[in-house]
Amino acid sequence: MNILPHIEINPEKKADSTIIWLHGLGSNGHDFKAIIPELELPTHNRIRFIFPHAPTIPVTINSGHMMPAWYDILEMTFDRKIDKKQLKKSVKAVHAIIDREIQRGINSQRIIIAGFSQGGAVALDAALTYTRSLAGLLGMSTYFPTANSIDIAPANQDLPIQLFHGVYDAIVPETHGQKSIKTLSALGLKPGYQTFMMEHSLCMEEIIAISKWVQALIGTVNRPSGE
Repeated sequence: MNILPHIEINPEKKADSTIIWLHGLGSNGHDFKAIIPELELPTHNRIRFIFPHAPTIPVTINSGHMMPAWYDILEMTFDRKIDKKQLKKSVKAVHAIIDREIQRGINSQRIIIAGFSQGGAVALDAALTYTRSLAGLLGMSTYFPTANSIDIAPANQDLPIQLFHGVYDAIVPETHGQKSIKTLSALGLKPGYQTFMMEHSLCMEEIIAISKWVQALIGTVNRPSGE
């Protein structure tokens, strides 16, 4: 199984859950590594964090310059004209990471898929199309380019979803977040949505909200005594 290059951060004791966190356009897996201590997750949480690196490809909206990207963006229109075949290729790569985590002993229902901006667009599709139930989907400052074509897996029709967005976001305007919520709701899902007084970034209030959401989903687990 070919797995994307990535950064992996393991807990002190054996992991019982995993968060796969996808970065945005032009960045890499190091982008969100520093957030782990800021989440201030309880020490009893045994979460493995995986931060994959997107492949380096030419990006049309940046004059064809090579940069890390989950897919090419052809036009910066409101609906974002993108290369959906490349997006689906990235989705398959995320599915491969999920498969490997299950093989390593992590229950699929304790795996969260998270993504920022372009990474969030991939996370949305990857989580909703995965054939086994997942713990949750977290999208930050993102949009939903495959909304009109996605085939949601029955196992994740009730997937817990949380989207966060900045009201001053000039890169992915907050109207994209509103549209994503409306579309997800129309598809029968029940997403949560929260905005923050920020631009295309993360703020401490959002990090606190992410921590609470993660703990609500995978904060506790029954373990054999002494483990």
